[in-house]
Amino acid sequence: MLELKNIHKSFNNNEVLKGVSIRVKKGDVIVILGPSGSGKTTLLRCINFLERADKGEIFFDDLRVNIRTASPADISRIRKRTAFVFQNYNLFNNKTALENVTEGLITARKVPKPEAIEIAKKALSKVGLSDRENYYPSKLSGGQQQRVAIARAIAVNPDVILFDEPTSALDPELTGEVLAVMKQLAREGVTMVVVTHEMSFARDVANHIVFMDGGVVIEEGSPDEIFSRPREDRTKQFLSRILPVWDYVI
Repeated sequence: MLELKNIHKSFNNNEVLKGVSIRVKKGDVIVILGPSGSGKTTLLRCINFLERADKGEIFFDDLRVNIRTASPADISRIRKRTAFVFQNYNLFNNKTALENVTEGLITARKVPKPEAIEIAKKALSKVGLSDRENYYPSKLSGGQQQRVAIARAIAVNPDVILFDEPTSALDPELTGEVLAVMKQLAREGVTMVVVTHEMSFARDVANHIVFMDGGVVIEEGSPDEIFSRPREDRTKQFLSRILPVWDYVI
């Protein structure tokens, strides 16, 4: 469904992505792991042109886009097929939960307001926030704000949702409620690409793991292959530092 080919991205003289290629099939839950500075978030942002990569191609079914020559129309087509969930929610502070979800539907997708409200109500119900529709972000917990952000993403019915460390700003109790929503989406067959340090989610929910370091893909495979039988020394070193010794088996 979605394929990234030979993606390169530099910031000044710092080459952050050095020819990354990833393939995403419909219904996949792909988790991208790696240390800070490995290029995970940059890769995610390059998919829907929050950052424009310097080189590479993006394929979306029959849509083929050369990143260097992508037109505004090409970028719009890709953005309409994706949704992005940010680390820090990126909600409008002066809008209610319901208005935060309807905003993109009305302004970007030109959905009539009554229809947008109906869609937004269903999305907020799906993430367990029917009783918070008229709350402003300042009156919501971090976990609730992130669930509003997820509702905003699912409301546009994208082909793939991109999650950039969606629990990194949350304490452990609130992390659980966000991960529960993501697990439910996975059970429903929603295609997701997730940058996260939540190893339990990666192991229990993902069907494919990509491990990055230094701007390249070091290793990829099923959760069992990556967590129990990693091939590359760098992968083994990373896992040994972040997993309890009793969870880490080679």
